[in-house]
Amino acid sequence: MTLINIGFGNMVSSAKLVAIVSPESAPIKRIIQDVRDKGMLIDATYGRRTRAVIIMNSGHVILSRI
Repeated sequence: MTLINIGFGNMVSSAKLVAIVSPESAPIKRIIQDVRDKGMLIDATYGRRTRAVIIMNSGHVILSRI
């Protein structure tokens, strides 16, 4: 199992990673809002600007600074 650093000491498993995408497009913003409503959004930005959106195979979405 390989862990990927997503910033501020947080790590995700590469085996469960589906995609890393930019947060700028409208479809990604819609996905973020839908997942937030379901309670499956993990915000690992520590209040800073989101630079990457990580989609996991469990349905969770992680917002990352890196």
